Amino acid sequence: MRSMIANYHDAGLDLSCDLEFYALMAESFERSVGRRLAPEGQGAEWLYHTSPAVVLAHNTEADPRFIYANRAAQACFEYSWDEFITLPSRLSAEAPDRAERERLLNVVAANGFIADYRGLRIAKSGRRFYIEKAIVWNLVDRNGRRHGQAATFDSWQDEQVS
Repeated sequence: MRSMIANYHDAGLDLSCDLEFYALMAESFERSVGRRLAPEGQGAEWLYHTSPAVVLAHNTEADPRFIYANRAAQACFEYSWDEFITLPSRLSAEAPDRAERERLLNVVAANGFIADYRGLRIAKSGRRFYIEKAIVWNLVDRNGRRHGQAATFDSWQDEQVS
């Protein structure tokens, strides 16, 4: 899988509706969280194009980069697919909020997943918003090999500026 992810990026292809990558996300989510990522009978196409929930994933590089962002994520964060997959995932939070984000990712790395996460994020336009009730999990294949981390949430709220 790691070579598949690297090969797709190097070849200029994407993982948006890739069945193997979808299986990695869906199976690792179900193993970690105990429920399905997509409704019964739905798959990669539905998750990318139709899901109302934001779904994001980043790789295992030293400075992890997004490798997946469904249409809901693109709308929420205001980045196109091409912009997202070149973006270091740390840039989804402003500098003061990055330490908190890093602590979250370390907890997920150690425990497999975290549910009910709330955190401040920033969109391309500079709009700040809180993600609500997020689930963050490790992307782990059937052999126990880690390929990155992913997150999903279906609730967010713009920060109220006084």
